[in-house]
Parts: sequence; structure tokens; C-alpha cells
Amino acid sequence: MPKFLPALLASLLLAACQSTPTTTAPVDERSTAPGTTAVPAASSSTPAASVTSLGINPLKDPNNILSKRNVYFDFDSFIVKEEYKALVTAHAKYLAGNKGAKMTIQGNADERGTHEYNLALGQKRADAVKKMMILLGATEAQVETVSFGKEKPRNPGHDESAWAENRRDDVVYQGE
Repeated sequence: MPKFLPALLASLLLAACQSTPTTTAPVDERSTAPGTTAVPAASSSTPAASVTSLGINPLKDPNNILSKRNVYFDFDSFIVKEEYKALVTAHAKYLAGNKGAKMTIQGNADERGTHEYNLALGQKRADAVKKMMILLGATEAQVETVSFGKEKPRNPGHDESAWAENRRDDVVYQGE
């Protein structure tokens, strides 16, 4: 019998005996927007569906990426930034695994620009996240979009810091 085989068997046995599953995803420090906390990166070792088997609602677990509900955008842009792709992916996978779940993506803009322009920009932002989710497995019927333009600011200030918080999509699950 090879010398490394007993060590390999012992390590496999110890790994199999682990009784407390972890539900915390690693944190992607790049995903911090002004006034927000870091967004955990998507991890294949902590799928959203496995947490529900423990009786914990992954949508409300602060240690789960699914509890994060905001996607922030650059000025005058509706392109999903790299640091939010893991968040969008996690929500898409949750929807794909939970066909009865439905959400609304609420597009928002900062106060600069006309009412009409900001409504259109907010809609483009919401639609961009919806399109990405559908490509990742969610269905058209699960994701609704709406634009609030500049009508629902998160931060009432009138400077870049406030505007950065207001250029966002909010993910709202039905029934919450």
C-alpha cells in the first residue's frame, strides 16, 4: 500500500465528518459602492438553494449574497459594472432554482437630467439587469422592471457622493 494512502483516507474522513456547513460567501472588496457594504462574491461552494434546506431564508440571511439588493451604475450608464456581476448572477441562479419566486427590478437615476431622460435611463438600467438574469437562467415571467427615474433618491444630497447612491437598481422580491 502506498505511503500517502493512509493520510489521504484520513483527510477525506475528516472532511466528510464536518457537521456545520458554512453559509458565508467570500467578500469581494471591489464591490463597495458609496454608502454600502462589500458584496460577497459568488461561490460555487455555497449555492443559494443549499441554505434553504437548513431552514434559513437566503434572501434574508445577511451572510448570503442574496440579501444584497442594489446594483450601482456609473454616471449616464446602464452597463452592469464588473463588481456587481456576481450579485446579479446569484439572484439569477436563485430564480432559476425557485421557479415560483418573482422580483421587480426598480431602476433609479440621480437628479441630474430631465424627468423624461431619467425615467428612460432608470428603465434601461432595470432592463440591463433583467436581461443578464434571463441569460443566466431566470425566466421572463419571474422578473418585472420599472423605472422611478429620479423620484426615489436614496440620498437627498446634491453632490457626487449622493448622486452615486442614487444611480442604482433595487431588487425587490414579491411577498417580502
